Amino acid sequence: MTAPLSDDVRTLLLSRIKDVADYPKPGVMFKDITPLLADPEAFGALTGAFVELAGQYGATKIVGLEARGFILAAPVAVQAGIGFVPVRKAGKLPGATLAQSYELEYGTAEIEVHAEDLAAGDRVMVIDDVLATGGTAEASLSLIRRAGAEVAGVAVLMELSFLPGRAKLAGSLAGAPLDALIVV
Repeated sequence: MTAPLSDDVRTLLLSRIKDVADYPKPGVMFKDITPLLADPEAFGALTGAFVELAGQYGATKIVGLEARGFILAAPVAVQAGIGFVPVRKAGKLPGATLAQSYELEYGTAEIEVHAEDLAAGDRVMVIDDVLATGGTAEASLSLIRRAGAEVAGVAVLMELSFLPGRAKLAGSLAGAPLDALIVV
């Protein structure tokens, strides 16, 4: 579902997302959010929209997915007054971690979270920049539940509707909302 945004905010966000042709490989149209991050009005509006969703979800913790999800999720956690938990690529976190592997187009990858950062009673909102194939988001939902926490919802800046991310996540959401601020 597309999260409710005013037309003005949607227009502002879209105007700050730059299309970069043939990046990272020929035939790909990359959606560059760095101009949005550089604009305090646009970044503030994006953060405010995510904070509103965190309240609607009843979130008590925010998970940001490496790497751009960190940039988006951390200020939401601060503004909402709740904890931020990074989900990192395998081998990047010191100490005890929970790990989850997932399928890529050609092979597998693995993500981790600190075992003690999520616990029973936590209602966790996952934030990322883009929902594409859904593999990383799906793996993060498994990690959250394995830690004993509840998935409150997933929110992304942008959903690429021509890729199967939403369909891939449907079963893993188990009734939790999935909101995209912009669908392209």
